[in-house]
Amino acid sequence: MPSDVNSSVLAGFLDYLRIEKGLARLSINAYTTDIRQFAEFLEKRKRLLLNARRTDVREFLQQLFSNRVDGRSVGRKLSALRHLYRYLLLDKRIDSDPTLNIESPRQWKVLPKSLAPDEIAATLAAPMKSLSESHKNRNDSEALASRDRAMLELLYAGALRVSEVVGATLDDLKLEAGYMLVRGKGDKERIVPLGRPAQDALGEYLNSGRPVVLAMRAPKAGKNAASAIQVKNSPLLFVGRGGKKLTRQRIWQMVGQASASAGRYASPHMLRHSAATHMVENGADLRTVQTILGHADISTTQVYTHLALDRLRTVYQKHHPRAKAR
Repeated sequence: MPSDVNSSVLAGFLDYLRIEKGLARLSINAYTTDIRQFAEFLEKRKRLLLNARRTDVREFLQQLFSNRVDGRSVGRKLSALRHLYRYLLLDKRIDSDPTLNIESPRQWKVLPKSLAPDEIAATLAAPMKSLSESHKNRNDSEALASRDRAMLELLYAGALRVSEVVGATLDDLKLEAGYMLVRGKGDKERIVPLGRPAQDALGEYLNSGRPVVLAMRAPKAGKNAASAIQVKNSPLLFVGRGGKKLTRQRIWQMVGQASASAGRYASPHMLRHSAATHMVENGADLRTVQTILGHADISTTQVYTHLALDRLRTVYQKHHPRAKAR
């Protein structure tokens, strides 16, 4: 456990994140884990969070890489430290920021895994394709497939996080206008446009699938428990049988099953990264992608920078007179 001094620093920072920044519990837990790890690293070297040096930060990151921690996780930990020391500077607890001018290691510039366009198409089509006559209740099966297809379309079209899909309400969806109000991390709201395929899938689900799913018998809570009470008028956009709230795990399972038809396992986060990747590859600027993804800081979106540069290079070589090959 960190020393009393480090624990006090961490407690003040977490209060700042919770009260002033309004971060969600999961985000605060991640910050807590990362900063505690750095504090324990410092204490082995007889140092504290308040007097850490730039060399301490570099050696900490190097140790993580030596222990085979992946680049994205290392990047997240550095981001947590940057936020901590900005807070301490503002609070006048320190005179200099030890994370300043810490360069990003090459490993962090590896783009998150994404699916190719044909793999995305196969994944989005999977729920309806997998319908079989062997199901006892064809109507129920079609309703559930309609719901799953609408969720997949929304995950990809809007680059949504799983938690944002789970918590989406009927009022958030502005189908006729072609957009959705999304509540992301820290309860921050953003508007996400929806393409025609997503609008059509959502419209079909709302008109035909959702009423059937609500009317289904809810799963039992236990071996001897009676069926759960039906929720006829749930405010949630996506519901389970009998109006039961869907879990994050259930959506992960559904995406994994759907992507299997494309011959490659995918997670909901891969659909989100695929959406961002495909937007950048087709010419979207990083600021637009940042807005759609709901990233608070453009530095988070810059993982897609090399895609944008590749496209710029291709266009330049094709159109600039002095760049064309002889």
